[in-house]
Amino acid sequence: MNTTSPIPADIKLHTQSKILELVYSNDECYELSCEYLRVYSPSAEVRGHGPGQEVLQTGKTNVTINAIEPVGNYALQLFFSDDHDSGIYSWDYLYQLGTNKEAWWQDYLERLNKAGASRDPDIQVVRIGN
Repeated sequence: MNTTSPIPADIKLHTQSKILELVYSNDECYELSCEYLRVYSPSAEVRGHGPGQEVLQTGKTNVTINAIEPVGNYALQLFFSDDHDSGIYSWDYLYQLGTNKEAWWQDYLERLNKAGASRDPDIQVVRIGN
């Protein structure tokens, strides 16, 4: 854990827009969608136990956060509507999620496309030919 990462001064869950807003004392603010937080969960279920063991998360476009609990003075535990709750989001990781949001989201969309998968849980992508 990087102890130099800032700690949010305010954390707001916007349930209608499905956005977790992190506001920092240095005037930085990041709006992270519940879907983004879910697909980048730091849990072993998502990240695996080592390189190459990551599991691509699909069909998470409608996921929401049902609850948030602090973990000591260093992290949050997020409880998602799809019953996923095993990831511990350190302040450092939340800051990384915010500062890398555009690049990481684009990477996720490219991996979905390459896998022929969808963000929508009701859509099954079928590829014909190569």
